[in-house]
Amino acid sequence: MKKIFVIDWILIFVFVLSAFSGIGLHIAGHGNSHEVWHNWAVFHVLTSFLFFLAAIFHITTHWGWYKGIIKNGLGKKNKITVVLSVVFFLVSVTGIILLGVDGANSYIGLLHYKIGIVTIVLCIGHLLKRISLLRKSLK
Repeated sequence: MKKIFVIDWILIFVFVLSAFSGIGLHIAGHGNSHEVWHNWAVFHVLTSFLFFLAAIFHITTHWGWYKGIIKNGLGKKNKITVVLSVVFFLVSVTGIILLGVDGANSYIGLLHYKIGIVTIVLCIGHLLKRISLLRKSLK
């Protein structure tokens, strides 16, 4: 299997873990147990860090695409992927900021959660558009 597809499959796996743990963390924030919330927070930070690393590898394997956007402009098919790139950047920045503040019930935490939901939706769309190519990579 080509390196690019290995990175893509790892990215899918850690995306699912990050999304699941982020939603679990948000739900745990509505409960009464700080320990449960803390466990979800640790799980989310770890899985999101892995997702961030995999995304960096994914982006670097597609760096030519980004250079093409800069050189040739934005085409119709590229708009959603560019929006996903910007939203991923925003969710990453807000997540990194949360490492330095008390994120529970904070404005930045809620903003991170909302941007995270948008990221999840865009990632699922990005993945579904490419799922047949990913399936072929397994053969």
